Amino acid sequence: MKSKLGKRPLLWLILALPGVWILYRWAATPDQYGFGHAIGDSGDWAAWLLMLTLAVTPFRLLFRKAALAIWLLRHRRDLGVASFAYAAGHTVIYLADQTSLAEVWSETGSAELLTGWLALALFLPLVVTSNDISVRALKQAWKRLHRLVYPAAILTFVHWALTAFDPTTAYIHIGVLAAVELLRVWLQQRQRVT
Repeated sequence: MKSKLGKRPLLWLILALPGVWILYRWAATPDQYGFGHAIGDSGDWAAWLLMLTLAVTPFRLLFRKAALAIWLLRHRRDLGVASFAYAAGHTVIYLADQTSLAEVWSETGSAELLTGWLALALFLPLVVTSNDISVRALKQAWKRLHRLVYPAAILTFVHWALTAFDPTTAYIHIGVLAAVELLRVWLQQRQRVT
């Protein structure tokens, strides 16, 4: 089982299952599960996978030799790309619900949508360079470029809080994200000192 989990196709199948479930529910019960649910659920999965991706570093720093920490580190890029795939699906569903490009354009200036568009724009270069060829070609610049994930994550969670019917869940996730990032910074600082 352990060797099967290391295989990328199986991981991608598992990562795709929520998307398949969203599409199935949308197609099978469009009256009960319409655009609003599909937009919300795809956005939730994008945010959850982003949070998991960001949690890899502090988890690895805490449990260096643990098999799960090593596995997560090996597949962090896969998790990040899957997060972007759900964010892209979230965007496509939103665009499909709009009546015209003029309507999309008129809403873009609002804080709740502008934060989403900016987050998506920051994630684009990250997803394009999330491959071994880019890592080798960009060398140290690759790490600097991929630090854009932090402002992109902030924008993502602000977008969630501003667009949610009940922002309580978004605030809880923002708190968890802040705790994860504070833990990461603290662990990295502690490593530099020792």
